[in-house]
Amino acid sequence: MAGWTRHEGRAVHLPQDNVDTDQLIPARFMSTPRVQGYGEFLLHDMRRDAAGVLRPEFPLNGVEPASILIAGRNFGTGSSREAAVYALVDAGFRAVIAPGFGDIFAANAVNNGLLPARLEEREITALAGALGGGDARVSIDLGNCEIHAAGQVFAFALDEMWREKLIRGWDDIDLTLQHAAQIRTYRERRVADMAWLLPDD
Repeated sequence: MAGWTRHEGRAVHLPQDNVDTDQLIPARFMSTPRVQGYGEFLLHDMRRDAAGVLRPEFPLNGVEPASILIAGRNFGTGSSREAAVYALVDAGFRAVIAPGFGDIFAANAVNNGLLPARLEEREITALAGALGGGDARVSIDLGNCEIHAAGQVFAFALDEMWREKLIRGWDDIDLTLQHAAQIRTYRERRVADMAWLLPDD
């Protein structure tokens, strides 16, 4: 997973609250191997009609692919399925900006290089307004935790460890491996101090 510090891309606004993980990727698609990509299943039942044809009026169905999603309250709530994040990442998204996220979704997002940026609802309204009723280029500065759009700057707070993981491209395993030497030293000391815990050869 590649880390990043700055990203500029097309942003789209999905003005809907309570988009849960089952909507992000319906369960019936989760038996598909990830290697084939989950992007086409993202918001499948919202983006497509009963015949599976893309709805032209749906915001994500624009001509130019988007990489920044501006969403409503309680984004990514529901089940803990990491496939919801896979669907966003495989569809090319690098950030979701919303007033709030499901806790497990947000953690899964960071572990897969996807930024969950929280803004106040009034800021979401202003940011969506900066898109001019459609879509526009938005820039995200992860180093300073800022979002730039149409001459406006929106600051967001982010856990420092999450920020470092995104910048370095780390997941939880990568983060743990940064302490491999200390872990090895601790294990060796415990073995020396409590050898009686080990099975006899």
